Amino acid sequence: MNWQKWIIAAAYQLKFVLFHILPISWLRKVKEKMIQNNFQRLHKLQLKSYERGYYPAGVNLIGSIRAETGLGQSCRLLANELKHCSFPVKIINYIQVGNLSQKDTSWDQEIEKECCYSINVVHINPHELGTAMIQLDREIWDRRYNIGFWLWELEEFPEQWLPCLEYMDEIWTPSEFISCAIRKKTEKPVWTIPYAIEAEPISECGRSEFGLPNDQFLFLILYDNNSITERKNPQGAITAFRMAFSKQEENVGLVIKINTPDKKELKQLRNQLDGYKNIYFIVKTLEKKKVNSLIACVDVVVSLHRAEGFGLVLAEAMFLGTPTIATNWSSNIEFMNSNIACMVDYSLVEIQEDRGPFKRGQHWAEADLNQAAEYMKKLYKDENYREQISKKAKDYIMEKLGMKQATKRIEARIKSILYQ
Repeated sequence: MNWQKWIIAAAYQLKFVLFHILPISWLRKVKEKMIQNNFQRLHKLQLKSYERGYYPAGVNLIGSIRAETGLGQSCRLLANELKHCSFPVKIINYIQVGNLSQKDTSWDQEIEKECCYSINVVHINPHELGTAMIQLDREIWDRRYNIGFWLWELEEFPEQWLPCLEYMDEIWTPSEFISCAIRKKTEKPVWTIPYAIEAEPISECGRSEFGLPNDQFLFLILYDNNSITERKNPQGAITAFRMAFSKQEENVGLVIKINTPDKKELKQLRNQLDGYKNIYFIVKTLEKKKVNSLIACVDVVVSLHRAEGFGLVLAEAMFLGTPTIATNWSSNIEFMNSNIACMVDYSLVEIQEDRGPFKRGQHWAEADLNQAAEYMKKLYKDENYREQISKKAKDYIMEKLGMKQATKRIEARIKSILYQ
């Protein structure tokens, strides 16, 4: 193991201690600096081109399949799709540097230590790719067909990520929204491979498991602080809730589920809801089936996001029969419409200051909070409307984002690479 790999391994072992004694903002800057340094060293890496027949035909999926994040769930969904195809698959768990819980064990029996096959599907976003290519053995990349499975949330793909295209033979994304952004920057193949949505709850896991009342109409906001809070925009959903319901409304409540919350941010959210009694914060990281159970046991899921790379929570809520309110912009509109969800109008606004990978001068959506509040009141008061869109949404998502549709696209693409 060279010194870079040793540092990365040590950082992973120490990260849970560091996140309790050092500010998250400072640690993020350190991580960003590490990523930038590894990015700069990418140009020295000369990979050997794909050689058909050098390795056995099949797919190695490389990604953070144990991560309890949206990216981790994305990787698990992709793994499930690949496993439903006819070719052999190996799964290699890549551990990202950062405050990411790696406790999802649902695929542990499938995880291997070595890549055996000729095609890599690399489920690692571009900003982490330099670190991954240094951390993992060189032979993983040489003479293989490397496919990057990437997610992004805005219409313009970041210029600083373009060097990563050189090391991938083609790109897959889960939405046309992302694919279009990347196609503007490259002539390499870019294919849209949508997720096959599966969201199994725990049957006996109801509201009492989460300390939630059974006699209130509950709205749910859920997000991961690692996904950039400003993009997820929980403040917007909270404002809409306050516009819809007064502090005296005893029959309506708001559940706010946050992964890896920042203490300062959490305090701000509590202050924003000062005087409201029926507010329930869940800040513990839950296993995926419990998250599914939480989504299934509330009345409405709300996402007034400014941008989405797919919108997994929304698709899973629809699959589980929970009505949704969502911003009518970015990737989620590929599986949502006004017949099956409450789609909130928006204005495209310029980002005024850098927010992680989202840079000043780029654009994202600002949801109409008045309309969102009206949707909240309508869903609360109109049971027939609520049941109608719930049923339509479930039927639609099972048809549009089913396993058959996803595997058909993957099979066709992999066979083309292997045999044409």
